[in-house]
Amino acid sequence: MDTELILDAKGVHAWYGSSHILHGVDLQIARGQTVGLLGRNGMGKSTLIRTLLGHVPQRSGDIHFFGVDASHSKPHTVARLGVAYVPEGRGVFPNLTVLENLHMAARVGRDGRNDWPLERVLQTFPRLAERLKNLGAQLSGGEQQMLSIGRALMTHPELIVLDEATEGLAPLIVAEIWRVIGDIRASGIATLIVDRDYRKVLERADTALVLQKGQVVMHGSGEALLHDTALATYLGV
Repeated sequence: MDTELILDAKGVHAWYGSSHILHGVDLQIARGQTVGLLGRNGMGKSTLIRTLLGHVPQRSGDIHFFGVDASHSKPHTVARLGVAYVPEGRGVFPNLTVLENLHMAARVGRDGRNDWPLERVLQTFPRLAERLKNLGAQLSGGEQQMLSIGRALMTHPELIVLDEATEGLAPLIVAEIWRVIGDIRASGIATLIVDRDYRKVLERADTALVLQKGQVVMHGSGEALLHDTALATYLGV
């Protein structure tokens, strides 16, 4: 097992009931690397993420995080290995305040990492600093997304998974989220990004994969895929 790999997944299959969604997907993420995951709606992107993180029980294949076999692990076990998840839909606790949402996730990371304490998160998201006493349900969609990302950072992860982090947000908020993603990358945290804005994903990705009906149909550097005319076949761009 390559110790530089955070994630090494090979031959991943997944099912929802009798529906076979993923068909032998391979995915590797190295330390500090940014990986883009692209494809039309319903092609298996979110299912792949949820399968890797242990949310989909009907799965097979080899999944290792930091050299540890997580092929049959539960989500909390994967999280404790140093992986943070910002889900589609944000997952904010509506009846907890902003501060409570952040504190409930706070813990020291792998090897005692403490790179993203509360103070740094609030400096990164000044809007949250202004709303610490507000309930999660009282926040706008953009503020909830900031809270979801901030909460993930407070686990001091080595890999953060962002599933449609800019979905449904106003352009100014979208720009803010991409800025923060840049800060996360610069801090050395590896990122796996799913987003409909394929150009922004590929401009930032070291490598990227394109899924079609649960299979990898394109794989290469972000720059190479951005200029590959075959991309339109799978994204409809």
